[in-house]
Amino acid sequence: MHIKFCGAATMVTGSCHLLTTEKHKILLDCGMFQGNKETEKLNYEDFGFDPAEIEYVVISHAHIDHSGRLPLLLKRGFRGRIYCTDATADLLDVMLKDSGYIQEKEAEWQNRKNLRAGRPPVEPLYTYNDALKVLDYLNPVMYDELVKIDEDLELVFNDAGHILGSAIVELFITENGEKSKLVFSGDLGVENRPILRDPTIIRKADFLIMETTYGNRAHEANEGSVQRLIDIVLDTIKRGGNVIIPSFAVGRTQEMIFEFNRFYEEHQEYREALDQVKVYVDSPMATTATEVFRKNAQVFDEETKQYILKGDNPLDFKNLEFVRTADESRALNFESAPKIIISASGMCEAGRIKHHLKHGLWNPKNSVVFVGYQAEGTLGRSIADGDKDVTIFGEKIHVEAEIHRLEGFSGHADRDGLLDWLGGFEKVPHSIFLVHGEMDGKRDFARSVKSRFGYDCIVVEKLGAEYEMVKDEDAVLESTDEDIQETRENLYKLRSKIATVHDQLESILYNTLLASGDDMTPERISEVNNIVLALEKSTLNLGSTVTKGDVPRPTDAAEYRQTADSEEGDAEKH
Repeated sequence: MHIKFCGAATMVTGSCHLLTTEKHKILLDCGMFQGNKETEKLNYEDFGFDPAEIEYVVISHAHIDHSGRLPLLLKRGFRGRIYCTDATADLLDVMLKDSGYIQEKEAEWQNRKNLRAGRPPVEPLYTYNDALKVLDYLNPVMYDELVKIDEDLELVFNDAGHILGSAIVELFITENGEKSKLVFSGDLGVENRPILRDPTIIRKADFLIMETTYGNRAHEANEGSVQRLIDIVLDTIKRGGNVIIPSFAVGRTQEMIFEFNRFYEEHQEYREALDQVKVYVDSPMATTATEVFRKNAQVFDEETKQYILKGDNPLDFKNLEFVRTADESRALNFESAPKIIISASGMCEAGRIKHHLKHGLWNPKNSVVFVGYQAEGTLGRSIADGDKDVTIFGEKIHVEAEIHRLEGFSGHADRDGLLDWLGGFEKVPHSIFLVHGEMDGKRDFARSVKSRFGYDCIVVEKLGAEYEMVKDEDAVLESTDEDIQETRENLYKLRSKIATVHDQLESILYNTLLASGDDMTPERISEVNNIVLALEKSTLNLGSTVTKGDVPRPTDAAEYRQTADSEEGDAEKH
C-alpha cells in the first residue's frame, strides 16, 4: 500500500491524499489551496495523479480546503464515486455551487482587466455547472455505518466534531488476503463545544493520517472566549462602535448564533444594553448553511437537542437578522446605531466582510474579532498579526480599530486536544503521518508526541511526498474484550436513543426495540442505529424559518466582485 500527499503537506489548506493499493486508487479529500496568490496558483497545477484513474474519493467534510477541487477533478476526467456523510452532502450542495460561481466571476473580473491591458483571456478554474455535476457522484453515508465499497474496501465515518457532517474516516483495506486499517482524522473538533458532538475516539489503526492545524498552540477555554466576546461587545457599544466578526459561513457562524442566543437568554443583567443591539448575519451562503444545520439536527449534541425538544430554536433569537441583498449589506456601513456584524469570508479574502472592514478598520470606536484560523498570506492573518496598514480594493486602510483574536471559538482541536485524541489509541499505529499544519506546528507536535507517548511520527514536509505503508508482521485486527465491551456500550446508546426519539414514532420504535436483543452483532447495531438516525432527522428538523424568501444570487464572493467593480472601479484584488 502506497500513500502520496498531494495537498496539505506543507500548509493547512489543499487537503488531498492519494492511496494506492494492489487493485485500487482512492483519494482522501480533494481540497482547494487557500492563502496568498502564490498558494492559490497551486489550484491550477496538475493534481499529481491522473484523475481518470481514481475510483473512489472519500471526503472528510465540506470545507472548501477539503472539497473545493472536486469540480476540477471531474473536469479533468474523474468518473468514480464520492463518499461523504449525509450532512456533508447537503453542505456540498451549497458550498460547491458557491465556489463555482466565485470562479466564474473571478475570471470575468480578471478578463475585463486583461482586455484593457491587451493580455489574453483566462478560463475559470471551474464553473457553477461543473460544480453542479459533482452532486451526481455523491454517495451519502450515515455516521457509524459500515459501507462495503467493493470486495477489498470497507468504510466507516465517525463524528469528528469539527463542523456539521465532519468525519474521521476508517478505511479497511484487504490486500493479498490480509486486512489493514487506515484512519484519516480529517479535521478534529473541540470537546464540550455547543451544537456538535465530541470527536470520536478511535482505538485501533495500522496507519494514521492526522491533522495538526494547532499542533503547537493551546486554545483559551470556550467559556473564557464567550465572556471576552460579550465584554468586547459591551465596551464597543458603550463607545458607539460596531463589532465586526469575520466568520466562516459554515460552522463558525452557526456557533456564533448559538452563543449569542444563549447569552441573550441567560444573562438578564445585560438585557437593557443588549436589547438595543442587533446581530446581523451578512452572508448569503451562511444564511443557506444555517438552513442546512436546521435540517440536520439529528447529529447535534444532547444539549442542543434538549433546546429543540423544549421548543427553543437554538439558531434564532429576537435581535438576530439575516441580511439578504447587497443594498441591505451596504446600508449597514452607514447606519449610526452600534451593531454586531457577522460576515464571510472567515479569512477576509472575499465577500461582504471586505466592505465592512474597509468602512470599519479606520475607526477607533470599532472592534474586529477573529474567531477562526487565519491562513498565512490572507488579509485576515495580516490584520490579526497586527499590521497597521492593509490594502482593500486597492485602497490603503490604516488600522485604528481594536483587534481581538479569540481562539476559544476555534473549530479545531488544539495541541492538547490532538494529544488527548491520539492517546485514545490502545496500540500505537505502525505509521503516523502529520499533515494539515504549518511546518513549525507539525514539527512541534511531533516533539510533543515523542515527549508524552515516546514514539515517533512522520512529519510530511514536501508536496508530493510518497511513502510505502507496510504493516507490522504481528499486527492483526482481532476482537478483544475491549471490543466486546464497546459493542455493549453501543447497544446501550442505541436503546437510549430509541427511547428518546419523538413520541409520534412510538409504534415503529417499539418494534425496533424488540429487534435489538443482547446478541446483536456490531453490524446489526449500526444498521438499526442508521434507521433511528433517519427517524431523528425527520423529527428534529427545525424547519426553514431563517429566511422568508429565496436566498439571493449571486452569492458572497461573486457579489463581492460585482460590487467591487461598481463601487471602486478597476480595483486591485488584495
